[in-house]
Amino acid sequence: MRKYLVWLFVVLCFGCQEEVDLPLATIDGEIPMIEAKWTNVPALNEVKITLAQDYFENTDAPVIADAEVSIRNLRTGEVIPFSFVNQLSFYKPVDPRRIAQIGETYELEVRWKGNIYTGNGEMLEAPILDSLSYEFQEERLFRDEGYYIKAYGKIPFEEDNYYRIRVIENDTLKNDRDDYLLFDDTFGVEFFEEGLELNYAFKEGDRIRLELFRMNKGAYEYFSQLVGLLFNDGGLFSPPPQNPDSNIRRVQGLGEHLGYFLVGPVLFETIDILPSD
Repeated sequence: MRKYLVWLFVVLCFGCQEEVDLPLATIDGEIPMIEAKWTNVPALNEVKITLAQDYFENTDAPVIADAEVSIRNLRTGEVIPFSFVNQLSFYKPVDPRRIAQIGETYELEVRWKGNIYTGNGEMLEAPILDSLSYEFQEERLFRDEGYYIKAYGKIPFEEDNYYRIRVIENDTLKNDRDDYLLFDDTFGVEFFEEGLELNYAFKEGDRIRLELFRMNKGAYEYFSQLVGLLFNDGGLFSPPPQNPDSNIRRVQGLGEHLGYFLVGPVLFETIDILPSD
């Protein structure tokens, strides 16, 4: 009899389930989303400005093409103007020879519709990226069969250890939520000397380029919070989705804004997965 009572209780519990839609705030007005990178690599130096969209919106974000954008060296006072490039839909330095220099601190300034947004960042020294290697591995639990790459290097710094790795596979940037490869020195950085394995299975003939960014804490925290947002499934036990904290501030005008200003060095290594003998 007790067994049947338990099953009756389970049935009643399932019968009383009700789908609940948690209300999410919608965007009221125009909120600029600023994504700025200033590095030692001219091709990566850019500022993209779009209008923020609602959480479940799946269309392309409208691009802001009429802002005034510049970066200033806070020590020398040199101002580096940017201009909008229609073919790319973002802003590039007018003089592409201008790049970030080690030890200098830079200030981003964006002027749009009477508002002024600024963000600061210091150009830190680059770590050491020695080489890449690969090894074929059989299929395992939660891992596909294929060639796995290890990156070898050294991080000689005792502070400001905030890093991101981007992986480009055959000229295509891996840019899904699983592809934000971030790490700091919370558990030490010695593992980098022993080889940091990328959690991707590649195949013969692939060409892989790895980009290693060192960044300031504010930009690192932005990306860390972004990853948390991307993995938020909206379930009952998930926290309400919220935008990452920006390291850009509004110094004039009204309204909200989003985004980040990343200043830092970038290292590159490329490897080809060659056919087996």
